[in-house]
Amino acid sequence: MSGEVRRLAAFTDAGRGGNPAGVLIGDVHPAETEMQQIAADLGYSETAFVARTSDRAAHVRYFSPQAEVPFCGHATIAAAVALAELDGSGPFTFATAAGEVPVATSSDGGALTATLTSVPTRTRALPEGFLAEILPVLGWAETDLDPALPPAFAYAGAWHLVLAVAQLATLETLAYDFDAAARLMAAHDLTTLQLVHRVGPSLFRSRNPFPPGGVVEDPATGAAAAALGGYLRERGVLTPPASFVVEQGVELGRPSRLLVELAPGEPGVRVTGTASAIS
Repeated sequence: MSGEVRRLAAFTDAGRGGNPAGVLIGDVHPAETEMQQIAADLGYSETAFVARTSDRAAHVRYFSPQAEVPFCGHATIAAAVALAELDGSGPFTFATAAGEVPVATSSDGGALTATLTSVPTRTRALPEGFLAEILPVLGWAETDLDPALPPAFAYAGAWHLVLAVAQLATLETLAYDFDAAARLMAAHDLTTLQLVHRVGPSLFRSRNPFPPGGVVEDPATGAAAAALGGYLRERGVLTPPASFVVEQGVELGRPSRLLVELAPGEPGVRVTGTASAIS
């Protein structure tokens, strides 16, 4: 693999904010140690390494500054837009460690948009005692939680904790213990904490601590948004066809907007966003 790392912000809101990602495109992947070093040097929450296997398909690996992860939504959106800039908009297929991920790209008035469809989603109940451990790490109490959206682990290529609070102010004033969260998340194979507040029937605010990647907070997390969609579908909160928006990164000064769609008969979840080059 050769060439320079492209830098793009994914899930930007009206061209502002978004989550930066690195994208390196070539015919083969560099050595694993080299990919890890590139991601660490870049310092973004994720860098996607794209090895083309055909004109419209690629094998993609994702590295945070500290470790490889099986799937990353915002870096997938960034990588698809980068490929569309080179090859023209249309469908792409990404082979990832989590499974095959189709991504459709299109151009609307010159702006490129990408829609990924996650691998099949699933959820599982929290292990006994986990909630009592994680709440003090976040500085929260059980009374802060939204009883309509019980805590769960949710998967859409990687595992995330879905934890909903009843009041937006609880989310906005989040201050958590990074080291304690990292230890607890490692013990349960969690990639991020999907901390949410349901603003309305089709609007969520989210914050996503990402200690396993060495990142205090992610400003836009496509994989977690897909996992949230699967959680809402499985609990019967939303019935396909349905869609909702996740607003993230507001507290970081990097507002991001993620459109999540549930299609009838589709076991995955669609997540749509824009991506633009970082100057």
